[in-house]
Amino acid sequence: MIRALAAAVMLMTSHLQAETMKLAVTTSFHNSGLSDVLLPVIAQDTGLEVQLLVVGTGQALRLGQAGDVDAILVHSKAAEEAFVGEGYGSHRREIMYNDFVLIGPAADPVGIVSATDAATALTAIAQGERNFVSRGDDSGTHKKELALWAAAGQQPDGFGPWYKAVGAGMGASLNTASGLDAYILSDRASWLNFGNKGGLALLFSGDPVLFNQYAYLPVNPARHDHVKAAAAARLEDWLTSPKAAELINGYAIGGQRLFVFNATP
Repeated sequence: MIRALAAAVMLMTSHLQAETMKLAVTTSFHNSGLSDVLLPVIAQDTGLEVQLLVVGTGQALRLGQAGDVDAILVHSKAAEEAFVGEGYGSHRREIMYNDFVLIGPAADPVGIVSATDAATALTAIAQGERNFVSRGDDSGTHKKELALWAAAGQQPDGFGPWYKAVGAGMGASLNTASGLDAYILSDRASWLNFGNKGGLALLFSGDPVLFNQYAYLPVNPARHDHVKAAAAARLEDWLTSPKAAELINGYAIGGQRLFVFNATP
C-alpha cells in the first residue's frame, strides 16, 4: 500500500514538473505513426511534454509566424528558408528524410509504373484524364505536387473534373483516392501506414526529384518573446541525438523503413 502510494506521488510529481511546449507538425509526419514512438521517449529523456498541432506545412508556418507554437517540423525547403529569412524562425535544422511516391489503381490504366521519371508519369495521368486526388491544402505534399506538375509542363488550373483538390490531410486524401480508385502523390511513410489501401498500389518512385526532407525550425524569440526557446532548443538537441537516430532509423512497417535520420551534430 505504502509503495503504491509512493509510486502514485512520484508519478504525479513527475507530471506536474513536466514542461509543455507546442510543436506544429505535418499531417504526413503524424500519419506515419512515428510521433507515437518518439513522444513518450522525449518526455522520459527531456521532461518535455510536446503538444502536437497537426496541420499542413503552410498552416504550420503561419502558426510559427503568429507565435502560436514554439517550433515547427515540416517538409518544404523553399518555404522554410523564407520563414527563417523573414525572421520568423531562428534557424533551420534538417532531421530526417524519406521520399514521395505516386500511388494509383493497381491496374494502372495509364501505365505510370513504366515511366522513366515523375514528369512522364504525371503527363500520362493528365493526358489520360484519370482521377487524381490533390491535397489542395498548401501542405508540403501539395507544394511538391504543384512543383512536379509545373516541371512536367502541366497546369492544374486548366484540368477538368478528373483533378480533385480535396483540401485535406494526407490520411483523408488517401481515403478519398481509395474510394475513387484514383492516382495521388503521397509521402512513403503515410502510404505504408495507411490501412485502407483498397485497390491502390505504389506504382512509381525513385526519381531524385521525389526526395522529401523534414526540418525543425524553432520560432524566433526575437520576434515572439513568449515562445519557449529553451524548451525548443532542448527538443532540438534530442531530435539530433544518437537516441533519436536509433528510433527514427529503426521505425519500420512490414519490414520497410519509413524515415532515414540525417541530422548533423
